[in-house]
Amino acid sequence: MATGIEIVPSVLPCDFGALGTDLERLEDAGVDKIQFDVMDGHFVPNLTFGSDIIAAARKYTSLPFEAHLMIFAPENTLQRYVEAGCDLIIVHAEATVHLHRTLTQIRDLGVRSAVALNPATPISAVEYVLDSCDMVLIMTVNPGFGGQAYIQEMEPKIVALKRLLSDRNLDIPIEVDGGISPKTVVGAVKAGATHLVSGSSIFSSPRGLKGAVAEIRELAEAATN
Repeated sequence: MATGIEIVPSVLPCDFGALGTDLERLEDAGVDKIQFDVMDGHFVPNLTFGSDIIAAARKYTSLPFEAHLMIFAPENTLQRYVEAGCDLIIVHAEATVHLHRTLTQIRDLGVRSAVALNPATPISAVEYVLDSCDMVLIMTVNPGFGGQAYIQEMEPKIVALKRLLSDRNLDIPIEVDGGISPKTVVGAVKAGATHLVSGSSIFSSPRGLKGAVAEIRELAEAATN
């Protein structure tokens, strides 16, 4: 798309007993890819699912999958998520001791790499690994649970990251995750985000999935002008 805007639903609000059906509904609604939030109950205070669930879901949609690994030592299980069908793997800067090695390992497995930053983590934590990234994710909530309120104070952080990428001549997207809704998407996009993770907002919208996705996309694309 000309604007580079991508709508990326999180599967957290899905009915896990009918996950395949919900993925089909999301594809029909016009989303761009699917995010799987993998949580270990240690790095974040919640436990979700692992690579087996993602692998089982792969047959229900042709959309790209990204695995958002909210787990300690993600480097120990990366290959499982590649084998499950993920096209991009996101690791947290706070969750791995050797971040550069982990990002390189992801690319060596033949998929794209991304790094995520929690709200309290400064951009300087990833400044020296940006050449090894295909995307940077700015958390706009503290990770662990869906349905949290958007932290508006992250917008200057997005602006600063966008400036840093521009100064380095790095053409990689900025994704935002947490509290993205029709009320918050404009601020995130104006700050520099193009990849928008939304879960609770689109699943609870009175417009339905298709209407909710269309509304967020329309607002986001208008904000790029």
